[in-house]
Amino acid sequence: MKTRQIIPILASVLALTGCGGSNTETTVQERVEQVCTSPLAYEEVSRQIELSTTLQGYDQMNVSPSLTGIIEKIYVEVGDRVRKGDTLVRMDQNQLNTTRIAFANLQIEMNRVKLLLESEAISQQVYDQTKLSYDQTQESLRFLEDNTFVRAQFDGVISAKSYEDGELYNGAQPILQLVKIDELKAYVNVPETYYPMVRKGMKVNVYSDIYPGRAFPASIEIVYPTVDPASHTFTIKLKIPNASELIRPGMYVNTVLDLGHTEALVVPYQAVLRLIGSNDRYVFVDDGGVAKRVFVEIGERHGRTIEITSDSLSVGDMIVTVGQAKLVDGVKLNVVK
Repeated sequence: MKTRQIIPILASVLALTGCGGSNTETTVQERVEQVCTSPLAYEEVSRQIELSTTLQGYDQMNVSPSLTGIIEKIYVEVGDRVRKGDTLVRMDQNQLNTTRIAFANLQIEMNRVKLLLESEAISQQVYDQTKLSYDQTQESLRFLEDNTFVRAQFDGVISAKSYEDGELYNGAQPILQLVKIDELKAYVNVPETYYPMVRKGMKVNVYSDIYPGRAFPASIEIVYPTVDPASHTFTIKLKIPNASELIRPGMYVNTVLDLGHTEALVVPYQAVLRLIGSNDRYVFVDDGGVAKRVFVEIGERHGRTIEITSDSLSVGDMIVTVGQAKLVDGVKLNVVK
């Protein structure tokens, strides 16, 4: 008797369940979202990028003689300005003086063997051996003179001093550092996207927070030919005249690259959505009255608009600009004018 009562009840439940599923499908199919759209079009945009860097002296010299030994005399102090060719350091002269004497004797010997060769009193081999010894000693003398009396290679300022007169120099660190400050340089890493737009000789400006609103003109001296595969940037070298010496090596500055104007596909910034849990970006397109999600790559932002690129988009496509946050693929659209 109980079994007969259960069967009609189960049938009723199944009937209700089937009915409920049909209503849900109908609701999804009939869902319509109110949206606003605008056509995708090219616009002229300004190509300006701001990057940061640290200034360096255009020329820098570590005064590090190749000879170790006693420092006889340091002629400068930190902050001193020097001219190219000025003597900065004098090292111990014993080895230099010994070599000078040896070279003087070889000069006499060379004159003698030259006369003997001309009179055929000696062989060419004897002459050649003497000439070799003469040339080697001359080269050693030149090396010792350069490393005993160390001179400035350019005009600049002494920026560091690590030793005093009479101390033993062991080559562990430079005796002095010389830096050129009336001309500076800086290395800037630029996103690879801009590689085709950057050229040697282009004019740029650098800015320091120490001098608000003041621009320091510079130029691109080198565009390095490779792109870093890790950071996807390439390096440029800036040359910055600094006759006023207001900016100095070590200062942190910003540089603005003005790359002119170009045509780009732009949409309102709010039209671009980000996929939850990733950095993928997408927009919705009105595809014949139905929402279609299209993934895009974003570029520069220009106020209320942003550049986008996608192989799936064309000029004239209607981009959803209002109501896109409620959309899913396939939902019907009612475009409000």
